[in-house]
Amino acid sequence: MRSEPSLPLRLALVGMSGAGKSFWTKKLAAEGWTAISCDNLIEEKLASRLAACGYSGINGVAAWMGWPDHPKYAEREAQYLEEEIHTLGEVLTGLERASEKPLVLDTSGSVIYTGNNLLLRLRRRMTVVYLAASAEEQQLLIERYLRDPKPVLWRGAFQPKKGETARETVARCYPALIAARRQSYEALAHCTLQVAELHDPAFDTAAFLAKIHSQIERSR
Repeated sequence: MRSEPSLPLRLALVGMSGAGKSFWTKKLAAEGWTAISCDNLIEEKLASRLAACGYSGINGVAAWMGWPDHPKYAEREAQYLEEEIHTLGEVLTGLERASEKPLVLDTSGSVIYTGNNLLLRLRRRMTVVYLAASAEEQQLLIERYLRDPKPVLWRGAFQPKKGETARETVARCYPALIAARRQSYEALAHCTLQVAELHDPAFDTAAFLAKIHSQIERSR
């Protein structure tokens, strides 16, 4: 998947839930960047369905979808992806019509499932930055998901074994989900930043942007 990154800089942050996409989006927004959260837009599209079940907010979306062994999970996973596809399409159409300005897009972890057409448009219109977690950090992401679930599209990666609880299956299968997604994130991204490096308190938004520019220039 090839296309030149957008100029002036428009960033689309991709990676697993908990990798820091929302954190850096908020940091850039605090410095005047226009910020768009796909999670928030998808949640708005699902609001009536969430309310009908007594849910709201991003955690409400996770509760509405349920654990991947829930009888309605497959149906709701498909509904979520449908709304994500609509959301990304609307965002990209807006970018294609809007005047140029610095903008950061906080994508969902499942953006890679929205289809090649949308992903090619995303690469043409934005600089895609993959926030990559190390093996140790991936374990923290798994623990965080078990403790405080966010919406996750398993796409068949949840494969229970006889005698396992759903939580045990999640803990076992989540690393395989991360590994499968990593290749897709890397293929989509113009550059990759290591999450461990971003944890350094001295790594501010200026350093964040400089790292992206440096990687883009090296790849030209």
